Amino acid sequence: MDYGLARRAALAELRSGHLTKADACDAHPYLLRAARYHGEPARERCPVCRRSQLTHVSYVYGDELGRYAGRVRSTSELAEMAGQYGEFRVYVVEVCQSCAWNHLTVSYVLGHGDEPRGQRG
Repeated sequence: MDYGLARRAALAELRSGHLTKADACDAHPYLLRAARYHGEPARERCPVCRRSQLTHVSYVYGDELGRYAGRVRSTSELAEMAGQYGEFRVYVVEVCQSCAWNHLTVSYVLGHGDEPRGQRG
C-alpha cells in the first residue's frame, strides 16, 4: 500500500498553516536513532527543511516472526527473510534526521506463502 496521498495531504496542510512544523516534524527519538544507525539513504531531500537527504527505515511485523517482530531490517535482510517466513508485513518510514519529519511511505507483504511448520496439516 502506498501512502503517497496521505503524505501529500500532510505537506499541503503544513504549507497552508493548518499543521504546525512541530506537529509534522515529531519523530520519536527511537525512530531518529534507528534512522541514524540502521536506515538506508533515500533519493530525495526532506520536503520540509530541504537540508538533508531522507532516510528509509523498514520495520517488520508478523505472527511468525516472534521476537523479531517490530524490528528494523535492511533491504538485503528482507530478501532473505522472504524465503524463511510464510508471510510478514514491511512498513517503510521516511525520516529526516535534521528536522525530524517522518511519514509512513509504503507497506507491503513478503514471504514464501506457505503455512508455518507448526500449522501444516
